[in-house]
Amino acid sequence: MAEIGHGFTTLPRTRPERSNRCLIPKNTDLVVLGGGPGGYAAAFLAADRGVATTLIDAMPKPGGTCLYVGCIPSKTLLHAADLIHAAHDALDFGIKFGKPEIDVSKLRAKGDKVVDMMTASLLKGVKDRGITHIVGRGAFTDANTIQVEGGATVKFKKCIIAVGSIPARLPTFDIGGKRMMDSTAALRIESVPKTLLVVGGGYIGLELGSVYAALGTKVTVVE
Repeated sequence: MAEIGHGFTTLPRTRPERSNRCLIPKNTDLVVLGGGPGGYAAAFLAADRGVATTLIDAMPKPGGTCLYVGCIPSKTLLHAADLIHAAHDALDFGIKFGKPEIDVSKLRAKGDKVVDMMTASLLKGVKDRGITHIVGRGAFTDANTIQVEGGATVKFKKCIIAVGSIPARLPTFDIGGKRMMDSTAALRIESVPKTLLVVGGGYIGLELGSVYAALGTKVTVVE
């Protein structure tokens, strides 16, 4: 092995195949805490440059909030909304379609399939690069040690923290009740309500509002 700067050690060019989850090192050059777009991209770059890298994330496959409950599911639903709008606009060209029938179960299944395909591709990227992948939530026990919940203790030289975000919860709203949803729950589209109030006019609120409106819901946005 050889030093490449900043205290990192290069990996040997030829590595035996192994299970990333089973072979957990007690020491590693770099820990990336969080497997979202920031985390897995950093881990990939480090590994490509020869740094011994360990990726710790709570999900079984990398992807983070963006891929699991954010950008990718919402874009899948927006594509469905675009199809509905395109069918409606086709009337201008003399093409008439009947009123669409929405199968919410198939709509969810399509989104789940896209997410599974993309997260599986990222997991393959982790394995192909020889990155050690530990599934679990990590907590610092000191400046150079992370304890994974119910699992390994990993010592490292450097750490990149890329833990992402979660939806903000306001105490005045009973999030999780039958009538109140956060953005994560709204993406699941368990049903198509007659009316929907979206609190917050940012891109998340407007994307979700656009999807539900295309599905037939009367949407009001409060900003």
